[in-house]
Amino acid sequence: MLVDLSACPTEAAAQAKTIGEKVLFTLNQPYVIDVQVHHSTASLGAALFVGNENSVDDLLKQADIAMYQAKSAGRNTLRFFDPDMQAALTVRADLEATLREGIQSQQFVLHYQLQHQSRVGIIGAEALLRWQHPTRGMVSPAQFIPLAEETGLIMPLGQWVLEEACTRLAAWARDPRYCDLYLAVNVSARQFRHPGFVEQVRQALARTEAPANRLKLELTESLVLDDVNDTIRKMHVLKAMGVSFSMDDFGTGYSSLSYLTKLPLDQLKIDQSFVYNLPDSANDALVVQAIINLAQSLGLNVIAEGVETEAQRQFLEQHGCPLCQGYLFSKPVPYEAFAALVKDMAVKKQ
Repeated sequence: MLVDLSACPTEAAAQAKTIGEKVLFTLNQPYVIDVQVHHSTASLGAALFVGNENSVDDLLKQADIAMYQAKSAGRNTLRFFDPDMQAALTVRADLEATLREGIQSQQFVLHYQLQHQSRVGIIGAEALLRWQHPTRGMVSPAQFIPLAEETGLIMPLGQWVLEEACTRLAAWARDPRYCDLYLAVNVSARQFRHPGFVEQVRQALARTEAPANRLKLELTESLVLDDVNDTIRKMHVLKAMGVSFSMDDFGTGYSSLSYLTKLPLDQLKIDQSFVYNLPDSANDALVVQAIINLAQSLGLNVIAEGVETEAQRQFLEQHGCPLCQGYLFSKPVPYEAFAALVKDMAVKKQ
C-alpha cells in the first residue's frame, strides 16, 4: 500500500505509476540460478481509493482485475483499475454462464451458406454455428465465439458441430439430390491442437457413416503456422481418411510460401475483405489475382467468400475463380431453407 499520495486523483495516479515503473524495472533485471541467466516480466495492477468507502477485499479484487488487464496488454506493464473493467467483467461472466447453460440445453443450431460454381450450381455449403437463445434471440457469433475460445467451451461446441455435420453428410449420401455436395466445417485452433482431434474426426465419421470425401475442414492461416509440423502430421492422417482441407481467410495472415507448398491443402479461400471492393479497387484486384494464380500454380482450387454483387462474381470468374460464397447467392440459413434453395436451383437447371 502506498501512503501520502496526492489528494488529486490524477497526481496520485502519476505518483503510483512512477513507483510501479521502478518496481517493474527492478523485477526485470536478469538473475542467475545454477550458472544460468534468467529473465522475468511482471504485471502490476493498482487501485486508487480515498477513505474507507471500499473494503480491503474489494480493493484487492480491483487491483487483481487491473493486473489481469496488464497481462492481457502484453505483460511487463502497469494498469489501473477502472470501473468500466468491472462492468465488462460482469457482462463477460454473465455471458459465460449463459453460454455454458446454452451448451447443456442444446440451444445451438447450424445454418448453411451455399457454395456456388459458375455453370454448375450448388456444389456444397459451409456449416456455421448459431446460438438460438430462448430470450435473447439469435446471439451473434462475434459475441460468443471469442469467449468460447478463451474459456475452452469451444471444445464441446466444436465437437457438436463436427458430429452434426457428419450426421448431415450421412443423410445427404443417401439422397441423390445431395450426395455430391461438400460440407465445410470451421475448426478452431484450440480444437485442432487437442491431442485427440484426429481420433474425434475418425469416430464422428465412423459413428455416422458419413462419407469422409465430402467433409472439408477449414483452417485459418494463424492456426496452420502455430505449429507447422504438428499441423502437417494431422492433416496427412486426415487426408488419408479422405477428408479435404481449405485455408480460410487466405491473404489476411502471414503465410510462408515454403510452408504452403508442404501443406496437404485442397483449397484456398479468398478473404471477403479483398472481395468487398471488387472490381473497382485496383489493389484488391491485384491481390485476388495473385491468390488465384498462386492456387493454380500449387494445383489447388480457390473459392471467394463475401461475394455480394454480380460484378464481383463476374470479375472472379473471368480471372479463374468460378467458386463463390456470399449473399449474392444466399445468406447463412436454417437447413430447411437451404434444402429449398437446392430444390429451387435443381428445378431451374431442368
